[in-house]
Parts: sequence; structure tokens; C-alpha cells
Amino acid sequence: MIETILFIVFAAAAIGSSLLMITRSKPVHAAISFLGTLVSLAGLFLLMFAQFVAVLQIIVYAGAILVLFLFVIMMLHVRSGEGPEVKLKFQRPLALALATLLGLGLVYVVAATDLSGVHELPADMGTVEAIGEALFTSYVLPFEVAAVLLLIGLLGAVALTSKDEDSSDEGGSA
Repeated sequence: MIETILFIVFAAAAIGSSLLMITRSKPVHAAISFLGTLVSLAGLFLLMFAQFVAVLQIIVYAGAILVLFLFVIMMLHVRSGEGPEVKLKFQRPLALALATLLGLGLVYVVAATDLSGVHELPADMGTVEAIGEALFTSYVLPFEVAAVLLLIGLLGAVALTSKDEDSSDEGGSA
């Protein structure tokens, strides 16, 4: 019973904060709503006993990605309402019609879904042990390739941002 109540609360919070995220005109307010969405999703992962995935959701997405978004917002000096407003003649009615069509399609898909074939999740799904075992047995090659690609990206970023010693000497002293 408590799981159902918590699911409804986390799901409503995720839907509500994601709707707020896409409807806010100020980028910082949208980012804070995005944080609410990420925390709600972490709560849903906890309800599925996927503790590791929930912690990664908070650390990686809410911690790192959201901070990156906020840095980009601050670096670009984005202010609400500064840009030119270009609106098409039938933009709002078309958007409402498409949103209604999408909503009706989702209701149809949910109503037509047969849940009798749904299987129970494995007991160790989402735990550190299960993810570690899968990562270092079945997926060790993709894991290593991803690590090498991240290292190459890091080295490329350092190479692009480091100052060339020859160019700094030319302009400074004569």
C-alpha cells in the first residue's frame, strides 16, 4: 500500500516538474524544475529497489549534468524575454491540437496494453553487485572502449584549451 502511494507521489512530481520545466520562460527556473524531475525519477528507481541507479541518477544527472547546464546558462548570460519573439499565425492552436492528439494516443496505448504478460523483475536488478558483474563480464569490451573514448575526449579538451607557448611569446616581448 505504501509503495503505491509513494509511486503516485513520485510519478506526479516527475510529471509536474517536467511540465514546469518545458513551460518556464526563465532558464534557471527550468533548470530547477529539471532538478525536481531528476529527484523524482531517483525516487521511482528506489521504489524498484534499484539503489545504484537511483544514486547514479542523483550524482551524475542532478549533480554533474545540471551544474553543467547552469554554468552554460550563466556563461551565455541568458535572460528571459531578450530575444525576438517570432510567432507563427496558427502556432498556439496547432500546438494544442498536436498535444491533444499525443495525449489521446497515450491514453489509447495505455488502455490497450495487456499487463497479464508482465514478468517480475529479478531480485538483484539495479544493485551494485548485479551491475558490477554485468559490467565486468558481459560488457567489459564496451566499458573499456568507453573509457578510452572519454580519455581521448579529455586529452582533446586539454589540448584545445592549453595556450601555445610559441604564440604567447610572439606578442608579449620585442
